[in-house]
Amino acid sequence: MNNITIYDVAREANVSMATVSRVVNGNPNVKPATRKKVLEVIERLGYRPNAVARGLASKKTTTVGVIIPDISSIFFAELARGIEDIATMYKYNIILSNSDQNKEKEFHLLNTMLGKQVDGIVFMGANITEEHVEEFKKSPVPIVLAGSLEDSGQVPSVNINYEEAAYDATKTFIENGHSKIAFVVGIKDEPINLKKLNGYKKALEEKGISFDEQFVVEGDYSYDSGLEAFDRLAELQEKPTAILVGADEMAIGVVHAAQDKGYQVPDDLEVISFDNTRLTMMVRPQITTVVQPLYDIGAVAMRLLTKLMNKDKVEDHTVILPHRIETRSSTK
Repeated sequence: MNNITIYDVAREANVSMATVSRVVNGNPNVKPATRKKVLEVIERLGYRPNAVARGLASKKTTTVGVIIPDISSIFFAELARGIEDIATMYKYNIILSNSDQNKEKEFHLLNTMLGKQVDGIVFMGANITEEHVEEFKKSPVPIVLAGSLEDSGQVPSVNINYEEAAYDATKTFIENGHSKIAFVVGIKDEPINLKKLNGYKKALEEKGISFDEQFVVEGDYSYDSGLEAFDRLAELQEKPTAILVGADEMAIGVVHAAQDKGYQVPDDLEVISFDNTRLTMMVRPQITTVVQPLYDIGAVAMRLLTKLMNKDKVEDHTVILPHRIETRSSTK
């Protein structure tokens, strides 16, 4: 533990603590010779300014809290990377915490981070409830949502248009001649999935294809839930010839379960996934996917947060980034 204090530095350099503080904080009102002497002492003693103590003086800790459901998920890892890179560019440190999508834990982390005097928070969660919005409003520092929807538009956020993305993917299947199109959706009552479902239904409706409740299967984003979802669809009287899947890992589960049952992808079954994490390139066939620019969502959310923390003028608090469909070998 480094216990060298500002007092030790001041004594050793034979200057006041205020002078050391000015040097550490880059205040120009210090003679160059004094600055040099203080910096040499800091270097020699290995003094580390205490960010929290400095924060108390300046009310800024240049630290940002990031609350993420699960860093071991490749989806959130790519988002976090975008946040981290921009934070580093703007010289912010990051405190990263996993919330496991648990509301109590999310609120606990929020308060812990505010207690650590963070200057802002990037929040990711699948279910942003009214309760969350109330908590966010109480926050003394700005909060930005990354890849998370909040319907009232009161909290700054960065997303893609999920409804349009699912609509485009479903339409791709229809254009490829499919009418039996299933959707392995992820957790049904999450706002993003409700939007995706709307897009899927809208595309079917437009082409006069009747919506079949049995063709919508809920999964929990995991590989195993993809396997199970396909097994359920394979038991139906009318079997789908195309499947839209709400996340890459689930999509790989769907493809593998289909292959295990002797289906050829894409000849017997076409699959389109969501997110375009690098998993889609690691399987054969490589998976056609809706490209959600995860890194950019993280980066733009962090940049938006830096503007809010600096009280810069922000034209648009609700940022929608473009999506596209990357065609690979799981569709014809």
